Amino acid sequence: MAQAVLALNAGSSSIKFALAQIGEAASLHRAINGEIEGIGTRAHMIARSSKAEILAERRWPTRNQPTYEALLDTLLNWIETHMGKNSLAAVGHRVVHGGSRFTAPVRVTPLVLDALAGLSPLAPLHQPHNLAPIHAISAMRPDLPQIACFDTAFHHTQPAIATRFALPRAYEAEGVRRYGFHGLSYEYISRRLKKTNPAFAHSRLIVAHLGNGASLCAMKDGRSIDTTMGFTALDGLMMGTRCGTIDAGVLLYMQQQKAMTVQQVEHVLYNASGLLGVSGLSSDMRILLASTDSRAKDAIDLFVYRIARESAALAGSLGGLDGFVFTAGIGEHAVAIRAAVCARLRWLGVHLNPEANLRGATHISAPNSPVEVHIIPTDEEAMIHHHTLENMKSQDVSYTHDAPSEVVRTFTSTGDRS
Repeated sequence: MAQAVLALNAGSSSIKFALAQIGEAASLHRAINGEIEGIGTRAHMIARSSKAEILAERRWPTRNQPTYEALLDTLLNWIETHMGKNSLAAVGHRVVHGGSRFTAPVRVTPLVLDALAGLSPLAPLHQPHNLAPIHAISAMRPDLPQIACFDTAFHHTQPAIATRFALPRAYEAEGVRRYGFHGLSYEYISRRLKKTNPAFAHSRLIVAHLGNGASLCAMKDGRSIDTTMGFTALDGLMMGTRCGTIDAGVLLYMQQQKAMTVQQVEHVLYNASGLLGVSGLSSDMRILLASTDSRAKDAIDLFVYRIARESAALAGSLGGLDGFVFTAGIGEHAVAIRAAVCARLRWLGVHLNPEANLRGATHISAPNSPVEVHIIPTDEEAMIHHHTLENMKSQDVSYTHDAPSEVVRTFTSTGDRS
């Protein structure tokens, strides 16, 4: 019986999952996608086939909500029933922060888990939730290998000057530096371009991961050389509910003049700012684009302005610009946002083909544009599958079929990620 690897991307109230079957001839075949949402309130699990057919769906009564562990146990039991009892070879997890120590995916051990928990203050809204399913599976399936795949790892190719703050050196020695995030998404884009468009992949690119969380990455020869997120996932672009880059004096003002606690400041910066804070309406770009409220326009305009401003800075890091890639939920689907960003970057040589942009073509720049502009759907789960298998191969784990050395099928898939 063929085996499979499970990719988990856990948040505060949801778990996205994807199962890839290990096939012959060095291939991975995405078999199942799904999510468990409404954890703690109205839990709902749905699993779909690669053809978007619903394979399983379950809702739990509001008055009898299962625990986090029970939900994961339900998912694992369903996978083992659907695929076969011994089908699950390993589980890969998206872990937002790997700090300075974890620069590549790693097999989870108790010592590794303790070290990752110690990084929670650097990503308080993400790290604890990323680690929760690892703890749960370790208790329920202690013999099932688990691999941590880090959003920070892709950015470890950056030069020191791009990671350093202008603070006393003692802070840098403690790990206070710029790390960068969305690395699994950027790595997917880089690898896919190397397979489909090598010349473009090795040029000077800015990749815009625009979703509820948003950032930009400057790539040269397919490697990260600079990015907008820094010490935490709060830095850089304006996002759904996060403010992005902010004058540190504003934080001092909040504490000194408004007598706000650290927890209150944290809530404002992470949960009440960004598109939601400026518009006062929603953090969802679709709702704002459909609104006639002037505050919605203010939020959209600021979102675009910040993307263009940060793009100019990254073009400076690159020493020029040859290409621009839109990805993730907003980047892949918001025609108006792509058009507005490209209009602001026209001075850099970005000339849009409006018709191609409207239909969401892969290549949306004008034929004479000095800078090529593309839309490429990202697939973080594909990278988790790939890294999980590669890590297991290095541990000399046997599979029913040979584990692939490169992701093949999953690198040509088109997913919607935000």
